[in-house]
Amino acid sequence: MFIDWLKVSQEYDFDLPIISDTSFLAVDTFTNELLSTSFRPVTHEGSYSSTIKIRISGRRITVDGNPSRINRHDNLWGFETIEQCITVYNDLLAEYGLPAFTRCTRTEIRQGQSGAKTSHIWADGCTIHRIDLTTNIAVGEGNELPYLRGLATQRIGHSIGFLYRNGRTVDWTTSGNGKGARLQYRKAYDKAFEILHKHMPKVKKAFGENSPEFKYAQDIYNYALETGIVRFEQELKSEFLSRERLCFWGLFDEGEYLTLHKEFLGVDERLKVTKMDMASIAQQLLLENIVDTPRAANVTASYAHLWMHGQEIVCSQRSFETHAARLNRIGINIRNSCDLTTFSTVFIREMREINPIKGIAPPTWYKRPNHLQRVAA
Repeated sequence: MFIDWLKVSQEYDFDLPIISDTSFLAVDTFTNELLSTSFRPVTHEGSYSSTIKIRISGRRITVDGNPSRINRHDNLWGFETIEQCITVYNDLLAEYGLPAFTRCTRTEIRQGQSGAKTSHIWADGCTIHRIDLTTNIAVGEGNELPYLRGLATQRIGHSIGFLYRNGRTVDWTTSGNGKGARLQYRKAYDKAFEILHKHMPKVKKAFGENSPEFKYAQDIYNYALETGIVRFEQELKSEFLSRERLCFWGLFDEGEYLTLHKEFLGVDERLKVTKMDMASIAQQLLLENIVDTPRAANVTASYAHLWMHGQEIVCSQRSFETHAARLNRIGINIRNSCDLTTFSTVFIREMREINPIKGIAPPTWYKRPNHLQRVAA
């Protein structure tokens, strides 16, 4: 697991220098009294079209971006700890004469201004507002699309899988249509496809088709294609981080991030059915010890058969829930409508048709950037 995006802030007990060349003034139109001043964020541009945003608001500094991407033209692998990311951010802040982010040692509840009833938790260090956790999974060349179709049939809690029209991306939201992720946004996508259509054109335009940079981009694409990399990304949003008390750097165990991410990576563990016919479903129910008799297996398989063909399932609610729970344990969710354009019949791991390797290491020729080597040292 590595970090693909990080938004953090810290409030200081002294005035900060102005680094923006544009300010916005809030003025009382009746008294002409100056109410507040805000400054446009500074976009720090590194090499290879990488950017980080730095905003100063009063005595607060906010940095928003991808620390694994700065001064790099690829981020197939990135930083694995918050400390590594913060070290990169602190180097940038030093360039602008700004103080560094520090770990929190304490928090306290503070009331809003002017007697407001609202309150907020103040920390004496760095607060995390967004963090994206990422893992590359190798499924083998040519297996990316069937694997993603299989993932699209699975739920994560109350979130429903949604397969994009091109079949290259799956995400999970409560609405099931790619929208409405308030606390956590999770997705998986074909990394080689993303490199080919987004990354390589930028490198070609910036450096030319015959440049070493473009040749290296081609090598990265070929590696992702031949390995069959599917990238899992999980965005933890500010509300979720605050609710779970995972926002105050230094006051929580970062292993909790890994635990959350492993739960996400386990979404493929129930994809076990080889062929979606009644016989194989019934057999799988028996092999998994979900039912005790062939008769019970065949009855439950018949419900899946009706669901697959869009026919109405007529039974009591209790009976429906019983069979739905059985089928759900082998990756068939008859509570959702069956979309045969996204439904997958692949085996994952257990039947060895697709054997996803999670958390693969970069190849020996992969270039670790200078700042990554220094931080990791």
